[in-house]
Amino acid sequence: MKVNQFGEMSAPQLQDKVKELKAELFTLRFQLATGQLQNTMAIQGVKRDIARAKTVLRQLELKAQA
Repeated sequence: MKVNQFGEMSAPQLQDKVKELKAELFTLRFQLATGQLQNTMAIQGVKRDIARAKTVLRQLELKAQA
């Protein structure tokens, strides 16, 4: 996902998305350990999406404090 797509979401939606992405990351890591994962770059992409979502969440928190 792109950053602007995360920016359009509300805080609860972002938290749900982070949970969903973490579950996907777990699945990908499990597939990697069992030798079933074909595209190892998918792990990196999911990690970056988690970071993007957390960054937008933090920006929303800072905006609310100001």
